[in-house]
Amino acid sequence: MKPPSLPPTPGSALLCGVDEAGRGPLAGSVFAAAVILDPARPIEGLADSKQLSEGVRERLAALIRTQAAAWAVASASVEEIDRINILRATLLAMGRAVAALGTPPGEVWVDGLHAPPVFCPCRTLVDGDRLVPAISAASILAKTARDAEMCRIDAHYPGYGFAEHKGYGTASHLAALKALGPCAIHRRSFEPVQALAQGELPL
Repeated sequence: MKPPSLPPTPGSALLCGVDEAGRGPLAGSVFAAAVILDPARPIEGLADSKQLSEGVRERLAALIRTQAAAWAVASASVEEIDRINILRATLLAMGRAVAALGTPPGEVWVDGLHAPPVFCPCRTLVDGDRLVPAISAASILAKTARDAEMCRIDAHYPGYGFAEHKGYGTASHLAALKALGPCAIHRRSFEPVQALAQGELPL
């Protein structure tokens, strides 16, 4: 299948790639990253984070943090997800990541169909994490940051297996939810968490 054509590359403007991690899980914050790559310090092997092993993601994340011209990671909380919905929370996290960059970008390219609120020109690109290195880099930083957060959370809420499934609705996670009920970092607006939480007092 022929890949979609890319929009024209901005001339001398600093291109910022943006992507998210954690829209689908039943628990935890949604993360986003913004990355401006440095043409003088190229990073080999950038790709969609979902196509990379955990070890490769971690190695590339370390390179991105040291060799990119600018980068930032931000998140939107479980409370924000439940209050404004996951799409709006994802865009909020993306906007926060761009705003946190030390270097203002000339243009922002975002993976997917929806543009976050940013202060410069922004365009969306389906499969951008596969086609644009800066977006690939953002997907890697967002994914590794969220995975690390879920591993830290695992110690506070034992029994759910957050370090293994990272909050996704795996069979083991659903079994733990049924046995233990939702905890404070479960997204109450998501099924089946919503059904299990009916009638419960807020945690």
